[in-house]
Amino acid sequence: MKRLAELIATVCGVGYLRPAPGTWGSLVALPLGWLVHVVGGFPLFLLAIVATFFKGLWATRLMTRDSDDHDPSEIVIDEVAGQLIALAPLSYSAWSMGLEITDLWPGWIAAFLLFRLFDISKPWLVGWADRRGDPLGVMLDDVIAGVFAALSVMLLAGLWHGVMGW
Repeated sequence: MKRLAELIATVCGVGYLRPAPGTWGSLVALPLGWLVHVVGGFPLFLLAIVATFFKGLWATRLMTRDSDDHDPSEIVIDEVAGQLIALAPLSYSAWSMGLEITDLWPGWIAAFLLFRLFDISKPWLVGWADRRGDPLGVMLDDVIAGVFAALSVMLLAGLWHGVMGW
């Protein structure tokens, strides 16, 4: 079980890449999100987010049990979950409007950069979750960063397409 937990938590070893394993974890979420969307649209995308969160929580619990480090840098499944949340508005928009998800490429760039910004800077609730010092906090800080990024992507899309008329 410990080996399976390590494979999940490190996203098949991606968490061991240096430098910036969290950024590598976020990058892995991009093709994964694209694939999930292409295979099953937004409904499967939501299911993937939920499954990633719960698998990540389980794996993080096992990986950090009996450890002084509550959030080892090699655990990047939390970044995958958060990045998928940041991409969710793009999956929904493409799915509901019958667009190719790749047509929304500026949103993908914004979602990636905004998620990394919120994950690294840990503002407000992101920092609160990170300070919990437990496996739920490990997952939750990235979930909240993903929600902040998703809301920011929607705001930017509204400004770009609505206010600016492009």
